[in-house]
Amino acid sequence: MVKPMTADDILPLVASLEPQERVRLMRLIAEQRDVDDAALYAVIPPRLDEFSADEDSLVWEPEGWGTKIERG
Repeated sequence: MVKPMTADDILPLVASLEPQERVRLMRLIAEQRDVDDAALYAVIPPRLDEFSADEDSLVWEPEGWGTKIERG
């Protein structure tokens, strides 16, 4: 049975590609549309730092919304 490769196994191979082939590889990867985010997160959960934990990030600050801006 073939051992699955990891990103650490693949990275040296990608680094050794000619620039044109590296661009081609990136285009091929970008074309893959059959995998959605939900499937990826089911396999690999998000890291603790992947999403903001700032509880006040969506707080609405109304200061200045009701004032009229006058232009000289």
